[in-house]
Amino acid sequence: MSDLPLIQADPAVPSPGAATTTKGGRGPRLRLLSTTDRVIITLMVLVPLLLVVGLVWLPALATVALSGTDWDGIGPVSEIEWVGARNYSDVINIYPPFTPAVQNNLLWLAALFVVATPIGMFLAVLLDKEIRGSRFYQTALYLPVVLSLALIGFVWQLIYSRDQGLLNAVLGTDTDWYGDPNVNIWAVMFAAGWRHVGYIMLLYLAGLKGVDPSLREAAAVDGASETSTFFRVVFPVMRPINIIVLVVTVIESLRAFDLVWVINKGRNGLELISALVTQNVVGEASRIGFGSALATIMLIVSLVFITIYLTTVMREDRR
Repeated sequence: MSDLPLIQADPAVPSPGAATTTKGGRGPRLRLLSTTDRVIITLMVLVPLLLVVGLVWLPALATVALSGTDWDGIGPVSEIEWVGARNYSDVINIYPPFTPAVQNNLLWLAALFVVATPIGMFLAVLLDKEIRGSRFYQTALYLPVVLSLALIGFVWQLIYSRDQGLLNAVLGTDTDWYGDPNVNIWAVMFAAGWRHVGYIMLLYLAGLKGVDPSLREAAAVDGASETSTFFRVVFPVMRPINIIVLVVTVIESLRAFDLVWVINKGRNGLELISALVTQNVVGEASRIGFGSALATIMLIVSLVFITIYLTTVMREDRR
């Protein structure tokens, strides 16, 4: 045994890594943040908050407030006349483009949800099998999503052109796909669906990559086919993705604007609520209050589905 004396630690000096306690032994004391850390954290919270409030919430609240006025955008704010719900009554009862716009928006929603969404889901299932060239196909199918709807309108105009379009050249017809009010809504929805398919494909592909492989293995052991495994095992597991797809599809159908505005500014069979808002707010009519009422209707419909989405997500997080 060594005769060296034992060195006792000073109880007043905490050992490295030991938690310091407050007076009276009331638990560990948190280390205070430095001034630089406080400034950085404050800016990280304050800047996004100001952007959201300034660019989203304040304009939304102003739109709701202006929807009850008869303001034309000219003159001081103090002279704004309050008309209550008259704008909403006029929109529903004496504004002829509103009914076709609602019908076209519902038709747009049905086309995206019933046709484009299943196609996107089917392509995601194929790409999830890691077929040869899947990276190339994934990039090619997602490429339209990167393009704006305005640019897509110009691209498809080369196909739909009455005199020099590819489609009429192939079919041997002279159909005015963008000018004929009986067919232009279908032509525009096909172009929009072409873009929507790639977006839905990417969402479902991300969801499929997150499914536990043991679920499929268990279904295969039980003798389930691939189709039965997908619809009875995989698809129910992707419930959050399904909710996201539903909300995205509804919002896409409501905010559809660029494509029809590029073609004929939302007239002649291409009436949409978003186009009517633009016509009244920034168009020749300059009816700020009336256009705000139309925008508020869109906002309310969007909030219904966004609320459903947020409720579902928060419920999943609690489990």
